[in-house]
Amino acid sequence: MRPDPLSEAAARRHELTRSRAVQALRELDRAGTPVTFAGVAQAAGVSRSWLYAQADISSQIRRLRQRTNGAGSAGTIPAGQRPTDASLRARLTTALDRNKQLADENARLRRQLARALGDQRSAGVQSGNDQEGLYSSDKAASVPSATLSTTDSAGHGPI
Repeated sequence: MRPDPLSEAAARRHELTRSRAVQALRELDRAGTPVTFAGVAQAAGVSRSWLYAQADISSQIRRLRQRTNGAGSAGTIPAGQRPTDASLRARLTTALDRNKQLADENARLRRQLARALGDQRSAGVQSGNDQEGLYSSDKAASVPSATLSTTDSAGHGPI
């Protein structure tokens, strides 16, 4: 028995429509355009109700729309170019490790500076910033201790 030509034409038209919708969906995502039912329907030349009736296409639109909405400013980045959770975690771990290294180096340099300043005070060497000490050695003893600074150049706590 020969298949119904009307059914064959309907099946071909359905497949062509599906392929247009899938192609439009891919192009919108690749371009970084927000993926919506209205946008896909317009790009593919199909109705929104037809898209809602296609379970696989509808779920893909919802998934891409959700990723776009949840991504904030990264919503315009195509799905294929967005960072994965694993790569973001790796970058965070690297940044935290680097931060710890810098904090350790900062502490080491503060200790080294404190030691050098202590040695300098013990040796009685005048600092280049002590203008009064240049003119009279007995005036240096009269400088109030409040003027001696034990903060770093940014004004942060004791060294």
